[in-house]
Amino acid sequence: MPWTYILFSASLNKFYIGSTSTTPDERLKKHLSKHTGFTSKADDWIIIYSESFQTINEARKRELQLKKWKSHTKIQQLIKHGFSDRSPRE
Repeated sequence: MPWTYILFSASLNKFYIGSTSTTPDERLKKHLSKHTGFTSKADDWIIIYSESFQTINEARKRELQLKKWKSHTKIQQLIKHGFSDRSPRE
């Protein structure tokens, strides 16, 4: 089952938004392993939010939508209240 997820690093005080065709937990293991890229800047990433989808295309579309928000506050509202400006999935 595909997922869109949000990670948080306290040391960076940053969010990371991604999508995966595996589970968020499996993807987090890869983010915490030795690699290059944005998440390699910290080793304290935790999953703070995730949504499941029927297809990877839906998950990627949601990932791009969240990234376009570019709002720390709006992402925090989503995490805290499940706020969303998209139509509910059937």
